[in-house]
Amino acid sequence: MITGKNYIGNIHSSLGENVLKAYNPTDGSIFSEEFSVATSEEVNAAIEKADEAFSVYKTISYEQRATFLEAIADEIMELGDALLERASGESGLPNGRFQGERGRTCNQLKMFAAVLRDGSWLNVNIDTAIPDRAPIPKQDLRKMNIPIGPVAVFGASNFPLAFSTAGGDTASALAAGNPVIVKGHEAHLGTNEMVTQAILKAAEKTGMPDGVFSMVNGGIPVAQQVVSHPKVKAVGFTGSLGGGRAIFDLANQRPEPIPVYAEMGSTNPCFLMADKLASDPTGLGANFANSVALGVGQFCTSPGLLIGVKSDALDQFVDTLGKTLAEASAATMLNEKIAKSYYEHRGALIEQIGVVSIGESDNPGESKGKPLTAKVDGSTFLANTKLHQEIFGPFTLVVECNSADQMVEVAKSLEGQLTGTLVADESDIIANPEVANALSEKVGRILFNGVPTGVEVCHSMQHGGPYPASTDAKTTSVGTAAIDRFVRPISYQSWPDSLLPAPLKNGNPLGIWRVVNGESTKEAI
Repeated sequence: MITGKNYIGNIHSSLGENVLKAYNPTDGSIFSEEFSVATSEEVNAAIEKADEAFSVYKTISYEQRATFLEAIADEIMELGDALLERASGESGLPNGRFQGERGRTCNQLKMFAAVLRDGSWLNVNIDTAIPDRAPIPKQDLRKMNIPIGPVAVFGASNFPLAFSTAGGDTASALAAGNPVIVKGHEAHLGTNEMVTQAILKAAEKTGMPDGVFSMVNGGIPVAQQVVSHPKVKAVGFTGSLGGGRAIFDLANQRPEPIPVYAEMGSTNPCFLMADKLASDPTGLGANFANSVALGVGQFCTSPGLLIGVKSDALDQFVDTLGKTLAEASAATMLNEKIAKSYYEHRGALIEQIGVVSIGESDNPGESKGKPLTAKVDGSTFLANTKLHQEIFGPFTLVVECNSADQMVEVAKSLEGQLTGTLVADESDIIANPEVANALSEKVGRILFNGVPTGVEVCHSMQHGGPYPASTDAKTTSVGTAAIDRFVRPISYQSWPDSLLPAPLKNGNPLGIWRVVNGESTKEAI
Protein backbone atom coordinates (compact mmCIF):
# COMPACT_ATOMS: atom_id res chain seq x y z
CA MET A 1 0.00 0.00 0.00
CA ILE A 2 1.29 3.44 -0.92
CA THR A 3 1.56 5.61 2.21
CA GLY A 4 3.04 8.83 0.83
CA LYS A 5 5.64 8.86 3.61
CA ASN A 6 9.40 9.10 3.68
CA TYR A 7 11.34 5.99 4.69
CA ILE A 8 14.05 6.67 7.24
CA GLY A 9 15.43 3.18 7.20
CA ASN A 10 12.64 1.08 8.68
CA ILE A 11 10.72 4.09 10.00
CA HIS A 12 7.89 5.66 7.98
CA SER A 13 7.91 9.40 8.55
CA SER A 14 5.84 12.44 7.52
CA LEU A 15 6.80 15.32 9.81
CA GLY A 16 6.37 18.15 7.31
CA GLU A 17 3.32 20.03 6.07
CA ASN A 18 4.33 20.26 2.41
CA VAL A 19 3.12 17.54 0.06
CA LEU A 20 3.55 16.42 -3.53
CA LYS A 21 0.96 14.81 -5.81
CA ALA A 22 1.50 12.31 -8.59
CA TYR A 23 -0.33 12.71 -11.87
CA ASN A 24 -0.92 10.84 -15.09
CA PRO A 25 0.56 12.78 -18.04
CA THR A 26 -1.70 10.97 -20.52
CA ASP A 27 -4.97 12.39 -19.25
CA GLY A 28 -3.85 14.88 -16.59
CA SER A 29 -5.62 13.00 -13.81
CA ILE A 30 -4.16 13.26 -10.32
CA PHE A 31 -3.52 10.24 -8.14
CA SER A 32 -5.23 10.28 -4.77
CA GLU A 33 -2.18 9.96 -2.49
CA GLU A 34 -0.33 12.86 -0.94
CA PHE A 35 3.44 12.43 -0.64
CA SER A 36 5.11 14.12 2.29
CA VAL A 37 8.07 16.35 1.43
CA ALA A 38 10.93 15.44 3.74
CA THR A 39 11.87 18.00 6.35
CA SER A 40 15.46 18.93 7.10
CA GLU A 41 15.18 16.81 10.23
CA GLU A 42 14.05 13.77 8.24
CA VAL A 43 16.80 14.14 5.62
CA ASN A 44 19.39 14.42 8.37
CA ALA A 45 17.95 11.39 10.18
CA ALA A 46 18.12 9.28 7.01
CA ILE A 47 21.76 10.15 6.40
CA GLU A 48 22.78 9.67 10.05
CA LYS A 49 21.09 6.28 10.06
CA ALA A 50 22.90 5.36 6.84
CA ASP A 51 26.21 6.32 8.44
CA GLU A 52 25.45 4.12 11.45
CA ALA A 53 24.45 1.25 9.19
CA PHE A 54 27.69 1.59 7.21
CA SER A 55 29.82 0.40 10.13
CA VAL A 56 27.85 -2.87 10.08
CA TYR A 57 27.01 -3.26 6.40
CA LYS A 58 30.61 -2.92 5.20
CA THR A 59 31.59 -5.92 7.31
CA ILE A 60 28.80 -8.20 6.07
CA SER A 61 30.06 -11.00 3.87
CA TYR A 62 29.94 -10.65 0.11
CA GLU A 63 27.69 -13.69 -0.05
CA GLN A 64 25.17 -12.04 2.31
CA ARG A 65 25.23 -8.88 0.23
CA ALA A 66 24.63 -10.94 -2.90
CA THR A 67 21.67 -12.64 -1.26
CA PHE A 68 20.28 -9.21 -0.33
CA LEU A 69 20.47 -7.99 -3.94
CA GLU A 70 18.76 -11.14 -5.19
CA ALA A 71 16.06 -10.71 -2.57
CA ILE A 72 15.41 -7.16 -3.81
CA ALA A 73 14.86 -8.55 -7.31
CA ASP A 74 12.47 -11.16 -5.94
CA GLU A 75 10.48 -8.57 -3.98
CA ILE A 76 10.19 -6.32 -7.02
CA MET A 77 8.76 -9.22 -8.99
CA GLU A 78 6.35 -9.91 -6.13
CA LEU A 79 4.82 -6.48 -6.70
CA GLY A 80 3.37 -7.94 -9.88
CA ASP A 81 1.28 -6.01 -12.36
CA ALA A 82 0.50 -3.29 -9.83
CA LEU A 83 4.03 -1.93 -10.22
CA LEU A 84 3.82 -1.96 -14.02
CA GLU A 85 0.45 -0.22 -14.00
CA ARG A 86 1.62 2.47 -11.60
CA ALA A 87 4.83 3.11 -13.55
CA SER A 88 2.84 3.34 -16.78
CA GLY A 89 0.29 5.64 -15.17
CA GLU A 90 2.91 8.04 -13.85
CA SER A 91 5.02 8.16 -17.03
CA GLY A 92 2.64 7.84 -19.98
CA LEU A 93 4.80 4.96 -21.27
CA PRO A 94 3.08 1.69 -22.22
CA ASN A 95 2.73 -1.17 -19.78
CA GLY A 96 4.77 -3.42 -22.06
CA ARG A 97 7.74 -1.08 -21.80
CA PHE A 98 7.85 -1.68 -18.06
CA GLN A 99 7.79 -5.44 -18.40
CA GLY A 100 11.14 -5.09 -20.12
CA GLU A 101 12.41 -2.40 -17.77
CA ARG A 102 11.46 -4.42 -14.70
CA GLY A 103 13.36 -7.38 -16.14
CA ARG A 104 16.39 -5.20 -16.72
CA THR A 105 16.20 -3.83 -13.17
CA CYS A 106 16.03 -7.29 -11.63
CA ASN A 107 18.70 -8.70 -13.92
CA GLN A 108 21.20 -6.00 -13.03
CA LEU A 109 20.60 -6.65 -9.32
CA LYS A 110 21.37 -10.32 -9.96
CA MET A 111 24.35 -9.35 -12.10
CA PHE A 112 25.90 -7.45 -9.21
CA ALA A 113 25.21 -10.41 -6.93
CA ALA A 114 27.32 -12.50 -9.32
CA VAL A 115 30.03 -9.83 -9.33
CA LEU A 116 30.18 -9.97 -5.54
CA ARG A 117 30.71 -13.70 -5.65
CA ASP A 118 33.43 -13.72 -8.32
CA GLY A 119 35.51 -11.11 -6.47
CA SER A 120 36.89 -9.39 -9.56
CA TRP A 121 35.55 -6.01 -8.37
CA LEU A 122 37.93 -6.16 -5.38
CA ASN A 123 40.90 -5.77 -7.76
CA VAL A 124 43.21 -7.64 -5.37
CA ASN A 125 46.94 -7.11 -5.86
CA ILE A 126 49.54 -8.71 -3.59
CA ASP A 127 53.29 -8.19 -3.57
CA THR A 128 54.93 -10.45 -1.02
CA ALA A 129 57.88 -9.38 1.08
CA ILE A 130 61.53 -9.94 0.17
CA PRO A 131 63.20 -9.34 3.55
CA ASP A 132 66.73 -10.09 2.31
CA ARG A 133 66.58 -7.78 -0.71
CA ALA A 134 69.60 -5.47 -0.86
CA PRO A 135 70.13 -2.70 -0.25
CA ILE A 136 66.59 -2.19 1.12
CA PRO A 137 64.21 -5.04 2.13
CA LYS A 138 60.92 -5.20 0.25
CA GLN A 139 57.81 -4.89 2.43
CA ASP A 140 54.70 -7.05 2.06
CA LEU A 141 51.97 -4.98 0.36
CA ARG A 142 48.40 -6.06 -0.33
CA LYS A 143 45.77 -3.87 -2.02
CA MET A 144 42.01 -4.24 -2.49
CA ASN A 145 38.88 -2.13 -2.95
CA ILE A 146 36.66 -1.21 -0.02
CA PRO A 147 33.32 0.71 0.21
CA ILE A 148 33.33 4.48 0.68
CA GLY A 149 30.26 5.23 2.83
CA PRO A 150 26.68 6.45 2.33
CA VAL A 151 25.76 7.14 -1.30
CA ALA A 152 22.98 9.47 -2.48
CA VAL A 153 21.07 8.41 -5.58
CA PHE A 154 18.76 10.61 -7.66
CA GLY A 155 16.06 8.85 -9.67
CA ALA A 156 15.75 9.47 -13.42
CA SER A 157 12.54 10.66 -15.06
CA ASN A 158 12.85 8.51 -18.19
CA PHE A 159 13.55 5.18 -16.45
CA PRO A 160 11.35 4.93 -13.33
CA LEU A 161 12.71 1.44 -12.60
CA ALA A 162 16.09 0.75 -14.23
CA PHE A 163 17.71 4.13 -13.43
CA SER A 164 15.85 5.04 -10.28
CA THR A 165 15.05 3.65 -6.83
CA ALA A 166 16.53 0.16 -7.31
CA GLY A 167 18.33 0.94 -10.55
CA GLY A 168 21.96 0.66 -11.54
CA ASP A 169 23.30 3.33 -9.16
CA THR A 170 21.55 1.82 -6.14
CA ALA A 171 22.43 -1.76 -7.11
CA SER A 172 26.12 -1.01 -7.62
CA ALA A 173 26.41 1.11 -4.47
CA LEU A 174 24.74 -1.56 -2.32
CA ALA A 175 26.91 -4.25 -3.92
CA ALA A 176 30.03 -2.28 -3.01
CA GLY A 177 28.95 -2.21 0.65
CA ASN A 178 27.49 1.28 0.90
CA PRO A 179 24.11 2.27 2.37
CA VAL A 180 21.98 4.27 -0.08
CA ILE A 181 19.72 7.29 0.36
CA VAL A 182 17.42 7.79 -2.63
CA LYS A 183 15.93 11.18 -3.40
CA GLY A 184 12.73 10.08 -5.11
CA HIS A 185 11.87 11.63 -8.45
CA GLU A 186 8.77 13.83 -8.30
CA ALA A 187 7.47 12.41 -11.59
CA HIS A 188 7.01 8.85 -10.31
CA LEU A 189 6.30 9.13 -6.61
CA GLY A 190 4.12 6.05 -6.30
CA THR A 191 6.45 3.84 -8.33
CA ASN A 192 9.33 5.02 -6.17
CA GLU A 193 7.55 4.13 -2.94
CA MET A 194 6.50 0.69 -4.17
CA VAL A 195 10.10 -0.18 -5.04
CA THR A 196 11.29 1.33 -1.75
CA GLN A 197 9.00 -1.04 0.13
CA ALA A 198 10.40 -3.97 -1.87
CA ILE A 199 13.99 -3.02 -1.00
CA LEU A 200 13.22 -2.64 2.70
CA LYS A 201 11.32 -5.93 2.79
CA ALA A 202 14.36 -7.63 1.23
CA ALA A 203 16.64 -5.95 3.75
CA GLU A 204 14.55 -7.24 6.63
CA LYS A 205 14.36 -10.79 5.24
CA THR A 206 18.14 -10.99 4.75
CA GLY A 207 19.12 -9.39 8.07
CA MET A 208 20.57 -6.13 6.76
CA PRO A 209 21.12 -3.30 9.25
CA ASP A 210 18.45 -0.65 9.70
CA GLY A 211 19.47 2.33 7.55
CA VAL A 212 21.04 0.35 4.73
CA PHE A 213 18.40 2.02 2.54
CA SER A 214 16.33 5.17 2.96
CA MET A 215 14.13 7.24 0.67
CA VAL A 216 13.14 10.89 0.97
CA ASN A 217 10.69 12.86 -1.15
CA GLY A 218 11.15 16.47 -2.17
CA GLY A 219 12.51 18.97 -4.64
CA ILE A 220 15.59 21.15 -4.89
CA PRO A 221 15.95 21.99 -1.15
CA VAL A 222 15.94 18.30 -0.25
CA ALA A 223 18.44 17.54 -3.02
CA GLN A 224 20.74 20.32 -1.83
CA GLN A 225 20.69 19.09 1.75
CA VAL A 226 21.43 15.53 0.72
CA VAL A 227 24.41 16.54 -1.45
CA SER A 228 25.77 18.95 1.17
CA HIS A 229 25.60 16.57 4.12
CA PRO A 230 29.14 15.74 5.32
CA LYS A 231 28.37 12.03 5.80
CA VAL A 232 27.31 11.49 2.17
CA LYS A 233 30.39 10.26 0.30
CA ALA A 234 29.25 10.10 -3.35
CA VAL A 235 26.29 10.90 -5.60
CA GLY A 236 24.76 8.99 -8.52
CA PHE A 237 22.62 11.04 -10.91
CA THR A 238 20.94 10.53 -14.29
CA GLY A 239 19.20 13.51 -15.85
CA SER A 240 19.71 16.88 -17.48
CA LEU A 241 22.96 18.78 -17.92
CA GLY A 242 21.61 21.63 -15.78
CA GLY A 243 20.60 19.37 -12.92
CA GLY A 244 23.75 17.28 -13.01
CA ARG A 245 26.04 20.30 -13.19
CA ALA A 246 24.25 21.98 -10.26
CA ILE A 247 24.77 18.87 -8.11
CA PHE A 248 28.39 18.57 -9.27
CA ASP A 249 29.14 22.20 -8.41
CA LEU A 250 27.48 21.93 -4.99
CA ALA A 251 29.42 18.76 -4.14
CA ASN A 252 32.68 20.48 -5.01
CA GLN A 253 31.89 23.47 -2.80
CA ARG A 254 31.77 21.28 0.30
CA PRO A 255 34.65 21.42 2.81
CA GLU A 256 35.18 17.78 1.77
CA PRO A 257 34.35 17.59 -1.95
CA ILE A 258 32.82 14.30 -3.05
CA PRO A 259 32.53 12.61 -6.45
CA VAL A 260 29.34 13.10 -8.44
CA TYR A 261 28.75 10.49 -11.08
CA ALA A 262 26.28 12.28 -13.31
CA GLU A 263 25.11 10.99 -16.68
CA MET A 264 23.64 14.03 -18.42
CA GLY A 265 22.60 13.05 -21.91
CA SER A 266 23.99 13.30 -25.41
CA THR A 267 23.17 14.06 -29.04
CA ASN A 268 24.67 10.67 -30.04
CA PRO A 269 25.97 11.73 -33.48
CA CYS A 270 25.62 9.22 -36.32
CA PHE A 271 27.90 9.57 -39.34
CA LEU A 272 26.36 8.32 -42.58
CA MET A 273 29.29 7.19 -44.71
CA ALA A 274 28.98 7.29 -48.49
CA ASP A 275 29.17 3.62 -49.56
CA LYS A 276 26.85 2.34 -46.83
CA LEU A 277 24.35 5.16 -47.33
CA ALA A 278 24.25 4.60 -51.10
CA SER A 279 23.45 0.91 -50.60
CA ASP A 280 20.07 1.52 -48.91
CA PRO A 281 19.19 5.18 -48.25
CA THR A 282 15.46 4.60 -47.82
CA GLY A 283 15.87 1.62 -45.50
CA LEU A 284 18.34 3.53 -43.35
CA GLY A 285 16.05 6.55 -43.29
CA ALA A 286 13.17 4.45 -41.98
CA ASN A 287 15.39 2.74 -39.38
CA PHE A 288 16.64 6.02 -37.99
CA ALA A 289 13.16 7.53 -37.98
CA ASN A 290 11.97 4.65 -35.82
CA SER A 291 14.93 5.11 -33.49
CA VAL A 292 14.27 8.85 -33.15
CA ALA A 293 10.59 8.27 -32.33
CA LEU A 294 11.20 5.31 -29.99
CA GLY A 295 9.92 6.07 -26.49
CA VAL A 296 8.98 9.57 -27.72
CA GLY A 297 12.70 10.24 -28.09
CA GLN A 298 13.18 10.12 -24.33
CA PHE A 299 16.35 8.03 -24.30
CA CYS A 300 19.75 9.43 -23.42
CA THR A 301 21.05 7.50 -26.46
CA SER A 302 18.52 8.79 -29.00
CA PRO A 303 20.21 9.78 -32.31
CA GLY A 304 19.96 13.57 -32.24
CA LEU A 305 22.50 14.31 -34.98
CA LEU A 306 22.75 12.62 -38.39
CA ILE A 307 25.78 13.70 -40.42
CA GLY A 308 26.38 12.89 -44.08
CA VAL A 309 27.98 14.27 -47.25
CA LYS A 310 25.69 15.98 -49.80
CA SER A 311 24.54 13.40 -52.38
CA ASP A 312 21.47 11.92 -54.00
CA ALA A 313 21.58 9.10 -51.44
CA LEU A 314 21.53 11.60 -48.56
CA ASP A 315 18.55 13.36 -50.19
CA GLN A 316 16.68 10.05 -50.35
CA PHE A 317 17.61 9.30 -46.74
CA VAL A 318 16.35 12.69 -45.54
CA ASP A 319 13.16 12.39 -47.58
CA THR A 320 12.34 8.99 -46.03
CA LEU A 321 13.34 10.16 -42.56
CA GLY A 322 11.09 13.23 -42.80
CA LYS A 323 8.10 11.39 -44.21
CA THR A 324 8.34 8.54 -41.68
CA LEU A 325 8.56 10.95 -38.76
CA ALA A 326 5.68 13.02 -40.16
CA GLU A 327 3.52 9.90 -40.26
CA ALA A 328 4.34 9.02 -36.65
CA SER A 329 1.68 9.96 -34.15
CA ALA A 330 2.32 12.40 -31.34
CA ALA A 331 2.69 10.51 -28.06
CA THR A 332 2.55 11.48 -24.41
CA MET A 333 5.86 12.58 -22.94
CA LEU A 334 6.98 11.83 -19.40
CA ASN A 335 5.51 14.97 -17.91
CA GLU A 336 4.30 18.43 -18.79
CA LYS A 337 7.64 20.05 -17.94
CA ILE A 338 9.57 17.78 -20.30
CA ALA A 339 7.05 18.32 -23.12
CA LYS A 340 7.23 22.09 -22.69
CA SER A 341 11.03 22.00 -22.69
CA TYR A 342 11.04 19.85 -25.83
CA TYR A 343 9.04 22.36 -27.86
CA GLU A 344 10.90 25.37 -26.46
CA HIS A 345 14.34 23.97 -27.26
CA ARG A 346 13.26 22.50 -30.59
CA GLY A 347 11.68 25.80 -31.60
CA ALA A 348 14.79 27.75 -30.66
CA LEU A 349 16.94 25.45 -32.78
CA ILE A 350 14.66 25.60 -35.82
CA GLU A 351 14.67 29.39 -35.66
CA GLN A 352 18.45 29.49 -36.11
CA ILE A 353 19.60 30.91 -39.45
CA GLY A 354 20.19 28.20 -42.02
CA VAL A 355 18.06 25.50 -40.35
CA VAL A 356 15.24 24.08 -42.45
CA SER A 357 12.40 22.23 -40.76
CA ILE A 358 11.23 19.10 -42.60
CA GLY A 359 7.56 18.56 -41.83
CA GLU A 360 4.98 20.27 -39.64
CA SER A 361 6.38 21.66 -36.40
CA ASP A 362 3.12 22.43 -34.57
CA ASN A 363 2.68 21.51 -30.91
CA PRO A 364 -0.39 19.25 -30.53
CA GLY A 365 -0.58 20.04 -26.83
CA GLU A 366 -1.64 17.75 -23.97
CA SER A 367 2.03 16.98 -23.19
CA LYS A 368 2.38 15.09 -26.46
CA GLY A 369 5.63 14.97 -28.36
CA LYS A 370 5.40 15.14 -32.15
CA PRO A 371 8.46 13.76 -34.02
CA LEU A 372 10.30 16.13 -36.34
CA THR A 373 13.55 16.48 -38.24
CA ALA A 374 15.39 19.47 -39.67
CA LYS A 375 18.42 20.01 -41.91
CA VAL A 376 21.39 22.36 -41.94
CA ASP A 377 24.57 22.58 -43.99
CA GLY A 378 27.91 21.67 -42.44
CA SER A 379 29.39 25.18 -42.50
CA THR A 380 26.42 26.65 -40.65
CA PHE A 381 26.54 23.84 -38.10
CA LEU A 382 30.24 24.41 -37.45
CA ALA A 383 29.69 28.14 -36.99
CA ASN A 384 26.78 27.87 -34.55
CA THR A 385 27.30 25.83 -31.37
CA LYS A 386 23.62 26.26 -30.45
CA LEU A 387 22.95 23.60 -33.07
CA HIS A 388 25.16 21.14 -31.16
CA GLN A 389 22.91 20.91 -28.09
CA GLU A 390 20.68 17.96 -27.17
CA ILE A 391 16.94 18.25 -27.76
CA PHE A 392 15.36 15.76 -25.36
CA GLY A 393 12.49 14.30 -27.33
CA PRO A 394 11.67 12.88 -30.79
CA PHE A 395 13.82 15.23 -32.85
CA THR A 396 16.96 14.87 -34.93
CA LEU A 397 19.03 17.32 -36.96
CA VAL A 398 20.58 16.30 -40.29
CA VAL A 399 23.91 17.97 -41.02
CA GLU A 400 24.72 18.06 -44.75
CA CYS A 401 28.49 18.33 -45.22
CA ASN A 402 30.21 19.37 -48.44
CA SER A 403 32.93 16.71 -48.13
CA ALA A 404 34.34 13.90 -46.01
CA ASP A 405 36.88 16.40 -44.68
CA GLN A 406 34.06 18.55 -43.36
CA MET A 407 32.59 15.48 -41.64
CA VAL A 408 35.87 15.21 -39.75
CA GLU A 409 35.61 18.88 -38.79
CA VAL A 410 32.08 18.26 -37.49
CA ALA A 411 33.26 15.29 -35.42
CA LYS A 412 36.07 17.34 -33.93
CA SER A 413 33.70 20.23 -33.10
CA LEU A 414 31.36 18.14 -30.94
CA GLU A 415 31.27 18.05 -27.17
CA GLY A 416 31.58 14.79 -25.25
CA GLN A 417 28.96 12.17 -26.08
CA LEU A 418 27.66 8.91 -24.65
CA THR A 419 27.70 7.27 -28.08
CA GLY A 420 28.79 7.85 -31.64
CA THR A 421 27.76 5.71 -34.60
CA LEU A 422 29.45 5.03 -37.92
CA VAL A 423 26.89 3.91 -40.49
CA ALA A 424 29.47 2.41 -42.77
CA ASP A 425 30.91 -0.41 -44.82
CA GLU A 426 34.47 -1.49 -44.14
CA SER A 427 35.44 0.33 -47.33
CA ASP A 428 34.10 3.59 -45.85
CA ILE A 429 36.34 3.31 -42.81
CA ILE A 430 39.38 2.37 -44.87
CA ALA A 431 38.81 5.38 -47.12
CA ASN A 432 38.05 7.81 -44.29
CA PRO A 433 39.83 6.69 -41.09
CA GLU A 434 39.95 10.27 -39.79
CA VAL A 435 36.20 10.27 -39.12
CA ALA A 436 36.41 7.21 -36.87
CA ASN A 437 39.54 8.55 -35.15
CA ALA A 438 37.95 11.94 -34.47
CA LEU A 439 34.72 10.40 -33.22
CA SER A 440 36.50 7.97 -30.88
CA GLU A 441 37.96 10.94 -28.99
CA LYS A 442 34.48 12.28 -28.23
CA VAL A 443 32.47 9.24 -27.11
CA GLY A 444 32.21 6.50 -24.51
CA ARG A 445 30.77 3.92 -26.93
CA ILE A 446 31.34 3.83 -30.68
CA LEU A 447 28.99 1.75 -32.84
CA PHE A 448 29.59 0.24 -36.25
CA ASN A 449 26.15 0.35 -37.89
CA GLY A 450 22.85 -0.05 -36.09
CA VAL A 451 21.24 2.69 -34.02
CA PRO A 452 22.44 3.90 -30.61
CA THR A 453 19.16 3.44 -28.73
CA GLY A 454 19.49 0.41 -26.50
CA VAL A 455 22.06 -0.26 -23.79
CA GLU A 456 23.15 -3.81 -23.01
CA VAL A 457 23.74 -4.47 -19.29
CA CYS A 458 26.97 -6.49 -19.33
CA HIS A 459 30.66 -6.49 -18.42
CA SER A 460 31.80 -4.64 -21.57
CA MET A 461 29.27 -1.81 -21.58
CA GLN A 462 30.49 1.78 -21.27
CA HIS A 463 27.65 4.19 -20.52
CA GLY A 464 29.43 7.43 -19.89
CA GLY A 465 31.60 9.72 -21.94
CA PRO A 466 33.64 12.91 -21.95
CA TYR A 467 31.97 15.96 -20.40
CA PRO A 468 29.19 17.02 -20.73
CA ALA A 469 27.89 13.51 -21.41
CA SER A 470 29.02 12.65 -17.89
CA THR A 471 31.09 14.17 -15.12
CA ASP A 472 33.68 11.38 -15.14
CA ALA A 473 34.52 9.81 -18.50
CA LYS A 474 36.44 6.99 -16.80
CA THR A 475 33.28 5.53 -15.24
CA THR A 476 30.05 3.91 -16.43
CA SER A 477 26.56 3.88 -14.97
CA VAL A 478 25.66 0.62 -16.76
CA GLY A 479 27.42 -2.73 -16.55
CA THR A 480 29.53 -4.42 -13.90
CA ALA A 481 32.16 -1.65 -13.90
CA ALA A 482 29.55 0.68 -12.36
CA ILE A 483 30.59 -0.70 -8.97
CA ASP A 484 34.02 0.92 -9.37
CA ARG A 485 32.46 4.34 -8.70
CA PHE A 486 31.59 3.47 -5.12
CA VAL A 487 34.79 1.84 -3.88
CA ARG A 488 38.28 3.07 -3.09
CA PRO A 489 41.58 1.19 -2.89
CA ILE A 490 43.40 0.57 0.37
CA SER A 491 46.82 -1.03 0.77
CA TYR A 492 47.84 -3.08 3.81
CA GLN A 493 51.58 -3.10 4.54
CA SER A 494 53.29 -5.79 6.60
CA TRP A 495 50.11 -7.02 8.31
CA PRO A 496 49.98 -10.45 9.94
CA ASP A 497 47.94 -12.91 7.89
CA SER A 498 45.46 -13.54 10.71
CA LEU A 499 44.41 -9.87 10.75
CA LEU A 500 44.08 -9.32 7.01
CA PRO A 501 40.68 -9.13 5.26
CA ALA A 502 39.68 -12.44 3.68
CA PRO A 503 40.51 -11.38 0.08
CA LEU A 504 44.11 -10.68 1.08
CA LYS A 505 44.85 -13.72 3.22
CA ASN A 506 47.56 -16.15 2.12
CA GLY A 507 45.14 -19.05 1.83
CA ASN A 508 42.70 -17.20 -0.47
CA PRO A 509 39.65 -18.48 1.45
CA LEU A 510 37.24 -16.87 -1.05
CA GLY A 511 38.84 -18.68 -3.97
CA ILE A 512 38.94 -15.51 -6.10
CA TRP A 513 41.34 -14.41 -8.81
CA ARG A 514 44.18 -12.27 -7.45
CA VAL A 515 47.32 -10.74 -8.93
CA VAL A 516 50.19 -12.07 -6.82
CA ASN A 517 53.66 -10.76 -7.62
CA GLY A 518 52.43 -9.71 -11.04
CA GLU A 519 50.69 -12.97 -12.00
CA SER A 520 46.95 -13.68 -12.01
CA THR A 521 46.14 -16.74 -9.90
CA LYS A 522 43.68 -18.42 -7.57
CA GLU A 523 46.41 -20.34 -5.79
CA ALA A 524 47.19 -19.84 -2.11
CA ILE A 525 50.42 -18.08 -1.18
